[in-house]
Amino acid sequence: MKSLITAIIMLPLLLSCSNGKKPDKEELAKQVESLDETMPDISNDNIMMILSSIPSPLEISVHIQQSGIPYDRSLLNDPDNYSRYNSSNRKAINLGIYGTDLGYTDIYDHIQDGLNYLNAVKKLSDDLNIGQYFDFESIKKLTDAGDNIDSLLMITNQNFEKINKHFREQQQASLSTLLLTGGWLEALHITTQVTLKQMDNTILRDRIGEQKIVLDNIVILLGTYGEYDDYINTLLIDMQKLETAFATVNLSYTYKASSSKVVDGVLEIQSNSESEVQIDDATINEIADIVHQIRSRIVN
Repeated sequence: MKSLITAIIMLPLLLSCSNGKKPDKEELAKQVESLDETMPDISNDNIMMILSSIPSPLEISVHIQQSGIPYDRSLLNDPDNYSRYNSSNRKAINLGIYGTDLGYTDIYDHIQDGLNYLNAVKKLSDDLNIGQYFDFESIKKLTDAGDNIDSLLMITNQNFEKINKHFREQQQASLSTLLLTGGWLEALHITTQVTLKQMDNTILRDRIGEQKIVLDNIVILLGTYGEYDDYINTLLIDMQKLETAFATVNLSYTYKASSSKVVDGVLEIQSNSESEVQIDDATINEIADIVHQIRSRIVN
């Protein structure tokens, strides 16, 4: 079941691994300021700039597993909850949440749970008319066999771009933002809850602090649609509260020239730049509490 997440719905987050370019907040803000009075649209380029700043939930789940923390299904959204989501907005944001949960079950090799989340992802995808972008039957067969399906990543890497294009053509571009936000929020929820049990884990603390930049850009995206959609506006207000909690997080970056070496005849480039995150226990607790509150309103 390894890398199952790469073939399902969290491809937008995994795409971040292939692009080192960071999103330009000023550019996004200018675009928001120039929007017409009609429901706005956001270009694929700007969506992809946001995506490039978001860590893969798969990567975060690996850090959690390597910390020695056992699998905890209670951290995830119950896959049976999918039937509660009776609007396109709720379906889209919870589809993102389920995608992250699927990745978590993948890392811990909980195959049956993974199949349950795959089923929830399929149902919500079909409801949103984007199920055609996923070959669920082939994925299920590979999952049942326990095979590695990294090869499927090459085929499905562009799925989110297709989904985003589909939503834009249907004048539902805001659903792309909700899908993105749901996946990111669930990853942050899992990370904060685990970190509360391992406050000395510097890797997880850093991962939380680094989300300050991501959140700034998500707030911009939500702000684009908040004026036109009550659900998104409520979510925007929640995220602005979270943004306030992140205000005390300090991030610094020191550039150092990259180095290279040849390993087994292959040239490898090693980045030597360093980033530093300063985040105290009180801030982690506050962020965890706000994230829990926002997520509870979304999944229930």
